[in-house]
Amino acid sequence: MEIAKALGRNIPFGSHIGVQLVEHGGGRALAEVTLLPELLNSFGSAHGGVIMTLLDVAMAVAARSLDPRAVGAITVEMKTTFIGTCEGKLVAEGRCIHAGKSLSFCEGEARDAKGKVVARASGTFIVRRAVPAKSGLDRQDDTR
Repeated sequence: MEIAKALGRNIPFGSHIGVQLVEHGGGRALAEVTLLPELLNSFGSAHGGVIMTLLDVAMAVAARSLDPRAVGAITVEMKTTFIGTCEGKLVAEGRCIHAGKSLSFCEGEARDAKGKVVARASGTFIVRRAVPAKSGLDRQDDTR
């Protein structure tokens, strides 16, 4: 499912490159992207920025899936290790390994269509939660 439709929140860059959310819940998310020619590097493989974006989305969605009040997740830091090249379809799994009061810690792995690992990542995320509307205020999310 298209990322914005799946999450009910516009994610312009994810939508632009064609990120699809396959599944999410319980601290896990699976996202994929079909590698169109404009998403490749000069060697014909997935551009590193596309791989990082897909891992970032998968981990952020995994983090927010543990909190029913979550309306989004903001990346604080992320480390990616590139292992191999990728063509065709790229699939990333994100897992939240610890959800604290303020920060969530996640890991991710990206694989090609044959299941070969092409990158691994870890990241720290701030999960933004919906707050009850207060009289006279229109804001529905915690965006301090």
